[in-house]
Amino acid sequence: MSVQIEIPSHLLPADGRFGSGPTRVRDSALESLLAGNRGYLGTSHRQPAVKQTVGRIRSGLRELYALPDDYEVVLGMGGASAFWDAAAFGLIKARSEHLVFGEFSAKFADVVANTPHLATPLIVESDPGTRPEPVFDASVDAYAFTHNETTTGVVTPIVRPASSGLVLVDATSAAGAVTVSVDQFDAYYFSLQKAFGSEGGLWVALMSPAAIERIESIDSGDRYIPSFLGLRSTVENSRKDQTPTTPALTTLFLMAEQLDWMNAGGGLDWSAARAKRNSTLIYEWAEATEYTTPFVEVVADRSPTTATIDFKDVDALQVASILRSNGILDLEPYRKLGRNQLRIGTWPAIPPEDVEALIASIEFVVDALRA
Repeated sequence: MSVQIEIPSHLLPADGRFGSGPTRVRDSALESLLAGNRGYLGTSHRQPAVKQTVGRIRSGLRELYALPDDYEVVLGMGGASAFWDAAAFGLIKARSEHLVFGEFSAKFADVVANTPHLATPLIVESDPGTRPEPVFDASVDAYAFTHNETTTGVVTPIVRPASSGLVLVDATSAAGAVTVSVDQFDAYYFSLQKAFGSEGGLWVALMSPAAIERIESIDSGDRYIPSFLGLRSTVENSRKDQTPTTPALTTLFLMAEQLDWMNAGGGLDWSAARAKRNSTLIYEWAEATEYTTPFVEVVADRSPTTATIDFKDVDALQVASILRSNGILDLEPYRKLGRNQLRIGTWPAIPPEDVEALIASIEFVVDALRA
């Protein structure tokens, strides 16, 4: 039976979007998009207005990550899921190792396992809520990390396991919100609908010279590569500040606006500190509250962008439903995890006062349900 509970307006956050992706888009970014509509939306993606936006993204990411001159910013079509297929064709030479500790880290491993021209991948797995450690194996030429597992709220450090072998990092729910050392990865790839406050449908990868060399070497051989997944042509197009096929122009524009905002605010350290502050508010509240506890037990492994909080003696799905009816959105747990919990996005674009209001709103709902 549904329960109707109205949260007093003074307790509600100014913006009720706390999803783990897509995430809230800043109003000022949308206002800028609207202001530039007639000279940008509905125009050719091969002409200056769009190419300049792609250039803003590439230069903005170079600044945000302080990339060395020989690293490249590459834009491709289809989101991070498409990048898994592209990597299976164009970055993994023979065998890869995958750290699996949730749904999304498992998906890349499944892609590779079902790719006929590659050897069976080495899987290093741990239970949800924990993270595995990479294992050096001489047969491996590519190590697949997930910087932040969105399904479970676990973050893992990015450290090369060996001097040989590319390090491929799925950073979709970490990029722009978690610091990383550039020399520890070869392809740091992500979709744009998380910390970058944009939409889905595109992927971006920060690539080392070794990754570019691997792409060129594989593409020059006799391996069949579907044209849509061809990384060599994607690299060549990116160098011209364009994408291989027609992109979503809104997605590009919102990404460029978010990068400008992050760099103007203080760069990656500043952006990561905002996410960390928000998640700390959630974790400290969960530890101090008798009916909640952080799902991830090891403090250092707790995600700064995706806080997963278990509930005891309270139906978390019912709480999420009531919050949704009051305009607080997308706190439901990841469905396949099957836990009685809320999953709370704590992205850099969220001000801490909204997180504090979210906590007050949750407490009001729980108190009302228990009354």
